[in-house]
Amino acid sequence: MKKLEGKVAIVTGASGGIGRAITKELTEEGCTVIGFNYVPSNEGIEYVLDITNRQAVEEAVKDVIGKYGRIDILINNAGITKDNLVYRMSYEDWDAVINTNLTGAFNMVKACIREIVKNEGVIINVSSVVGLEGNIGQVNYSASKAGLVGLTKSLAKEFGRKNVRVNAIAPGFIETPMTEKLPEEIKKAALEKISMRRFGKPEEVAKLVRFLVTDGTYINGQVIVIDGGMEM
Repeated sequence: MKKLEGKVAIVTGASGGIGRAITKELTEEGCTVIGFNYVPSNEGIEYVLDITNRQAVEEAVKDVIGKYGRIDILINNAGITKDNLVYRMSYEDWDAVINTNLTGAFNMVKACIREIVKNEGVIINVSSVVGLEGNIGQVNYSASKAGLVGLTKSLAKEFGRKNVRVNAIAPGFIETPMTEKLPEEIKKAALEKISMRRFGKPEEVAKLVRFLVTDGTYINGQVIVIDGGMEM
């Protein structure tokens, strides 16, 4: 029997590079995976909604429970960037990134937590190495991803006694549509800092997620870095 047979997972940002790989990995373990996407992808089971809209999130989660009977796993993967130096960063760009990357994750946790507690489930928050180290031109993104670390550790303490595990992963440079848009000189400079001299693959991140969901049964409140040995 597959390890996640009969389990139900929600993955936010499921249509992106990492989200798509996570969806595939969990599905192959027998899990029913529902994607919460901002734009339609026409891939698998999905709900199209803005996770910053609390009412929309609550209604979608209720619908998932009604249709599938349970929620066992929540992967908070949705994220956006609006990079700029502080001098040039607008208040709107700050708010948009914090609201999607951090508040959106909280909205998902708030809507799903009773089901996850009932089923002794798992939450994984996709943070970033810049949430741990910071980065020039990314104060909004770094702050949002650092916030996910605090969210993770607090949730782990709050719900560990209920046998719910909450962990975060912190990817470095991964081959996704987001990194493809980077200028070549930035990619080259990034590769120089990575001891393995390559960007990671979404599938490698997804395998870490699968391990934390299926086999990491005594791992709680941790942030696992997956960056190929990068020096910030």
